[in-house]
Amino acid sequence: MTAKLQLVGIKKKLRGRQVLDGVDIDVAERRSLVIIGGSGQGKSVTLKCALGLMKPDSGQVLVDGADVTRMPEEIRARVMRKFGMLFQGGALFDSLSVWENIAFRLINADRVSHKEARERAIETMRKVHLSPDFADVRPIELSGGMQKRAGLARAIIAKPDILFFDEPTTGLDPITADAINDLIVEMVKELGCAAVSITHDMPSARKIADEIAMLHNGKIVWRGPAASIDSSGNAMVDQFVAGRAD
Repeated sequence: MTAKLQLVGIKKKLRGRQVLDGVDIDVAERRSLVIIGGSGQGKSVTLKCALGLMKPDSGQVLVDGADVTRMPEEIRARVMRKFGMLFQGGALFDSLSVWENIAFRLINADRVSHKEARERAIETMRKVHLSPDFADVRPIELSGGMQKRAGLARAIIAKPDILFFDEPTTGLDPITADAINDLIVEMVKELGCAAVSITHDMPSARKIADEIAMLHNGKIVWRGPAASIDSSGNAMVDQFVAGRAD
């Protein structure tokens, strides 16, 4: 089976520091891969390279087997439409209503009419258990958990093939975080898509992952089923999971 997304030998240097040093990952459809690792180990840069927000110095980013790093811009833009993204802080536009945030891609990229876009936004709000009563309010009026739901609704509204999650539970209380994790699992199953998440939140990683990969010093040092994370046999993984300073 061809991987939906594959990173092969990705290297990236920033400000003279080798942040990524040959990252290899792949994820198939209907599978959820979570990348864990400490701060500064290259998780966000890996995600940005996968999303096309950052160009790797070398290596390949393959989407359905096609290398997007070597595509002409207009073709690459079409491939990137297969992506959906839930940003760490929600990244909602303050000046737009909740439904306009959720339907942003439909209106601005897909040229869907405002009437249809609003209907689809409200339908998607229901999917993520966000009451349509909040459709016309501004994001600032929502709680942190509700903003995450709105961000998730925006990520899934166009039924993407590949979903990306950047620290999906950061800043949330444990109960709200668990609800967001449940929603992520539910949406990945419903869409049948591939999912790649980065997090340092182990309860989240255990819940949303089929597989977990550990990134350390710009390389994947361990990968395995989420269920085997406590018996990885890797000292760096054990330290991270246990939260030990050394």
